[in-house]
Amino acid sequence: MEQALRAGMAIYNAGEFHAAHDAWEAPWLDRDRGTDDERLLHGLIQFTAAIHHATEGNPEGARGLAASAREYLDGLEGYRGVNVGDARGYLESLLADPTGIGPADAPELTIEGVPPSLDTAAFEVGAIAAHVLAEEYGYGEKVIETAIEYARRDLADGEETSPFVTLVLDFAREEDHRAVVAQRLGEHVERREAREADLEGLFEP
Repeated sequence: MEQALRAGMAIYNAGEFHAAHDAWEAPWLDRDRGTDDERLLHGLIQFTAAIHHATEGNPEGARGLAASAREYLDGLEGYRGVNVGDARGYLESLLADPTGIGPADAPELTIEGVPPSLDTAAFEVGAIAAHVLAEEYGYGEKVIETAIEYARRDLADGEETSPFVTLVLDFAREEDHRAVVAQRLGEHVERREAREADLEGLFEP
């Protein structure tokens, strides 16, 4: 859960309010209802959704989600190191007036006072973010998933400079160059798949 929590917070801190919930959805659904972990994830999902609706000019949707998020997060101040108190304080403001909210108004989410960031994310956190952002913006999810798998294999083999590791993280981090990075990832995947197919052919009877 820790990696998914950090990935969603890093995506949110990058201003991707709509996409952030996708990093949290699977671990949220895996948690028993009413547990602190389930309430934290559920509350954060609705927190980001409320901000998304507010920034998209849907004040009533924002107000309803803000009220629900505030309840889920009640009593969780500092849980897992997350600045839940700041989030709940912002939800109070959103409930009072959800109009005129811009992306820059949203508070950072932090763990132990440090805001998770895509720029500094470890590989597994960046991989979750890359998968989420590929889905959000319609990039080839299969290519991203395959690239992540190759990156994990390379890391397990001690290949810290693997192009798959570098490009997966670049895809998550570099919004302005994401299309170019996705193309390069596709090319690397094609070459790796072709090479592995050739190796398999050598050992066929």
